[in-house]
Amino acid sequence: MTVEAERSGTAEGLGRTLGTPKIVFLVVAAAAPLVAMAGTVPLSMGSGNGAGVPGTYLVATVTLILFSVGYAAMARRITDRGGFYAYIARGLGRPVAAAGAVFALVGYNALVAALAGGIGYFLTDGAEAPGPWWAYSAVAIVIMGVLGYRNVDLSARLLAVLMTCEVVVLLVFDVAVLAERGTDAFVAASFDPGTVLAGAPGVAFMFAFGSFAGYESAALYAEETKDPKRAVPRATYAAVLVIGLFYTLTSWLTVGAIGADEARQAAKTQEGDLFFNLTEDLLGAGVRAVFGLLVITSIYAALVSSHNASGRYLFSLARDELAPARLGRVHPRHRSPHTASLAQTAFTALVVAIFAVAGLDPYTNLVTIMSGLSTLGIVLLQAFASIAIVRYFRRDRSGTVLKTLVAPLAGCVGLLAGAVLLLANFATLAHSDALPILALPYVVIALAAAAALYAYRLRGTDPERYARIGHPTSVEAATREEDTDDVHAG
Repeated sequence: MTVEAERSGTAEGLGRTLGTPKIVFLVVAAAAPLVAMAGTVPLSMGSGNGAGVPGTYLVATVTLILFSVGYAAMARRITDRGGFYAYIARGLGRPVAAAGAVFALVGYNALVAALAGGIGYFLTDGAEAPGPWWAYSAVAIVIMGVLGYRNVDLSARLLAVLMTCEVVVLLVFDVAVLAERGTDAFVAASFDPGTVLAGAPGVAFMFAFGSFAGYESAALYAEETKDPKRAVPRATYAAVLVIGLFYTLTSWLTVGAIGADEARQAAKTQEGDLFFNLTEDLLGAGVRAVFGLLVITSIYAALVSSHNASGRYLFSLARDELAPARLGRVHPRHRSPHTASLAQTAFTALVVAIFAVAGLDPYTNLVTIMSGLSTLGIVLLQAFASIAIVRYFRRDRSGTVLKTLVAPLAGCVGLLAGAVLLLANFATLAHSDALPILALPYVVIALAAAAALYAYRLRGTDPERYARIGHPTSVEAATREEDTDDVHAG
């Protein structure tokens, strides 16, 4: 099947089986709220701003809601596959979109590898399952590959069940804190600017923005959505609100359960056990064990969702001829990007195998390094997309000023600040100060720059391939939009 054939019409495209609720499950699952509360919140409290963590989550939520206003407006206009990569192409030009594609591939592929390692670690270390960690990671990867190979609707149904369990767990914890502490659980100091900016707020904001990784993936499913112009914006708003609400509320009640003055020290001392220790104190050892099991299913839900997103980026790049054409094939029966899914599965298996053969620790090496790379790639992707959305609507001059300038620009500023904080604190994020690890962000940026130069070269050497980058359009359309590609101030 040729690239052109695969690009033409729904008969050769992905199956349109998704509605708004299923997209929400796919997107929220990628963020893994339960994992964020059990793993990220203690890190943010202990090494960041202590009792001010709920305030950082609130700021991140508001920032992403503002960004989502422009994102939703863009989603109503651009309904083809490609997600933020396609948005960057429309707003900042094809060379910058090629750089954005590198950020997307690094972000999502690294996230899948981190989650695969995390499952092995938590099963063997937390649940004390017998055998090596990599064996459990391998089983998880195989099941992930089977789900990714088939229609995305199957994954969405599984994630709906797992996400419902996560939401119930967080609600049970929140209610238990309220029952124990009453109104004293609502600590006003958590939103006081002095508390939010205390300690190391840069680290806290970095973790807060990183906790939303994956919320932007709704646009990747546009081609598989029954009504993408409505479903994608609705799913995005719903995902940001659901994720932000639970992050802010649960972290706030966690502070209330510990006490504002003791929050930072307790998080430093207990680290990943903080959430589980509080659960045991409030609800007993049996509930703690159930919560521990659900953390593992939360990781797996994020694994499946992130695999789907990563595979769709590969699929999109293949259809635009920035990746091997065979990765752009659609399964004749499942209507899934099956070859891209297989490639992503193979990559994840390779990364896990390298860490296993080298005898490296699944958590302190695999999970931390890959999650650091993932957060870097995704936040940089979001930052570039935010600039692209602002520029797109300034050139287009349509829509209200609030939706196309004020809100997107405010979100843009917040995301750029998050990207800067992430780069400045990458050693903390990756839990390593080794020179090769500290060099990784700059390697990724160098690869993105190389991709941009390659795309710019295609403009003169292969106009047809250049025209396809982020655009299901003709060479003539690329010629009309050359002013977009020659981005300059103003």
